[in-house]
Amino acid sequence: GEKDYQCVFETQDEEGHRGVRLSKDIVKVAGKCMEKNMTTIGPYVLPLSEQIKVVYSLMVRFFFKTLRKTLTSAGKEKWAVNLPHPKVFVPDFKRGIDHFCIHAGGRAVIDGIEKNMKLELFHSEPSRMALLNFGNTSSSSIWYELEYIQEKQTTNPLRKGHRVMQVAFGSGFKCTSGVWLKL
Repeated sequence: GEKDYQCVFETQDEEGHRGVRLSKDIVKVAGKCMEKNMTTIGPYVLPLSEQIKVVYSLMVRFFFKTLRKTLTSAGKEKWAVNLPHPKVFVPDFKRGIDHFCIHAGGRAVIDGIEKNMKLELFHSEPSRMALLNFGNTSSSSIWYELEYIQEKQTTNPLRKGHRVMQVAFGSGFKCTSGVWLKL
């Protein structure tokens, strides 16, 4: 919506200098956008075992939501209130992806994605090295990171059959990802 569109916006300051304005909502918007992106790409890259866990958790949530509504409409609010509120299972993308190229828009971006996806330090190493060596190059950082994985990473070397996921953000607000297979 409009809030998402306005979180990264090119504008002028009071002195007439053009620049990019980032709103306080950017982290929340980015998280929501990335969640949609991962939901879309998940079925293509996650093993069946992770997909089954997601479907099962959604079914359990639907069952309890329906039961809660049924009990409430039958006048059994006390029972409905005591029913559990199961959380949606968050799949482990490390089960289907070997390497991650994360948009190196800053340390906070890398830290946030690393935490939310429960990545190991060696997964975020290419992003941190791209940020250290080239600075914030925005979404183009994913290509520097891919080169780092191919040429320099020793903690998790690229091997035949490995999958590399690239995740980048853009204004408007957009999140895009791609997965490469090492032949």
